[in-house]
Amino acid sequence: MKLKTTLLFLSIILGGNLSFVHAENSDKIPPNIVFILADDLGWADLPAYGNTFNEAPNIDKLAAAGMRFTNAYAACPVCSPTRASIQSGQYPARVGVIDFITGHWRPYEEVIVPKNRTQYLPSEIETIAESLKRAGYSTGYFGKWHLGNSQEASPGNQGYDKVHVYNGGGFYQPRFIPQPEKDYKGRLSEILTDMSIDFMDESNSAKTGKPFFLFLAHYDVHVQLDADKNLIEKYLVKERKDNYPGNAVYAAMIEHVDNSVGRIIQKLEDLGLEENTMVIFYSDNGGLIARYDRIPLLAENSLHFYKNSPLKYIATSNAPLRAEKGTVYEGGIREPLVVKWPHKIAPGSESEAIVTSVDFYPTFLDLAGLENHKQVLDGKSLLPKLLENTYDSERAVFWHYPVYHHDVPASAVRKGDWKLIQNLVTSELSLYNLRADISEAMDLSELYPVKKNELKSLLENWQKEVKAEFPKPNPNFDKSRRFEWGIHPDRKN
Repeated sequence: MKLKTTLLFLSIILGGNLSFVHAENSDKIPPNIVFILADDLGWADLPAYGNTFNEAPNIDKLAAAGMRFTNAYAACPVCSPTRASIQSGQYPARVGVIDFITGHWRPYEEVIVPKNRTQYLPSEIETIAESLKRAGYSTGYFGKWHLGNSQEASPGNQGYDKVHVYNGGGFYQPRFIPQPEKDYKGRLSEILTDMSIDFMDESNSAKTGKPFFLFLAHYDVHVQLDADKNLIEKYLVKERKDNYPGNAVYAAMIEHVDNSVGRIIQKLEDLGLEENTMVIFYSDNGGLIARYDRIPLLAENSLHFYKNSPLKYIATSNAPLRAEKGTVYEGGIREPLVVKWPHKIAPGSESEAIVTSVDFYPTFLDLAGLENHKQVLDGKSLLPKLLENTYDSERAVFWHYPVYHHDVPASAVRKGDWKLIQNLVTSELSLYNLRADISEAMDLSELYPVKKNELKSLLENWQKEVKAEFPKPNPNFDKSRRFEWGIHPDRKN
């Protein structure tokens, strides 16, 4: 009995000492970074942002434990340019990826729109993963990439050690590049989470002495909408509120993403890594209301749920924000952003700081204690905003989306509460005060000409700086066919 007591006492002492040593060492290791990216999730889709129909209890917990941003933006209203901005720390117009890869095309419109300078993330860009590797980070990328399909353009050639890129097949028969050796089964969101958990196991900084950077890029809630039957049925019987469409398939997809967030957080806790890990939850552009081509947006598996309902055409609403994905109105670019870092970020805090997707790169450099050695960075580190909740209320951020999608080609600038939108076909300018009018319902350009001209000058100077490309008159303009969609010239059949 004495021997057992002595051994127990020794194990407690040794365990305590080992814990002390681990804690002491962990302070010397830069924080792990877990970046969870949703696809097409709107600012108004989450309960943390006031939605009363959808359910996301794990994201709610993340917000309660960290900071919720109310003025966070994507650098573009579609996926590829925003993803390029995250990887490069540069505005899409500077990178040269200004539309999704390969892009939209309307051959008979009034103007010919610019094409992406490259249909991939340029190899000369030093990605955030390549930078973090300089600080000793292990890096992993799992999910949607959409920055080039070639081996040269893959995340495996852009600084990521462990990679499985989603390559089509929908949510229930997904394909990957490279195809994983392990037999992952289930829905895409679960498979990507399993891959991420395996990566965290392998890269556990408590064992390796190295931090890790995990980029989990979900395909949810992108069309074609599809989800588990039991979750869809749960929302089909739920009462719709606040004039929100309440599409049950869409709501179920949000819950799939939320389940993933919960599993990732739980794994960090199980590995004892939660306190030295920054977790970021974000979306790549605004919510999609309806497809640009006006066909049903439900996958065949789920189409029968709304066979005779308009909800087969309607995914969500971004209200009170105006418009949707593919526009530079707030509904196309304002994003949910939640960041958690225990003992560093005040739990349950909120920030009105104006931030955008080019800011993640300098933030992660700061976390890793790195200097930028390679390229121009357009963003600003979020660390002062996260740690002290201090920010420049008059900061200016920019957009350049010179293509047809859910609206006409346009550029925009927001500085403080004011936002200017420039129509790149007619050169018309619209001015909004977002604090007074978050819905962008009242054009104030004639009432505030000085503010309009100030922002116009700011936008034009930025366009020159980043070498933005503009639409040109179309010699084949045909008014009767202007809204027809064609095949992009760069798309290979």
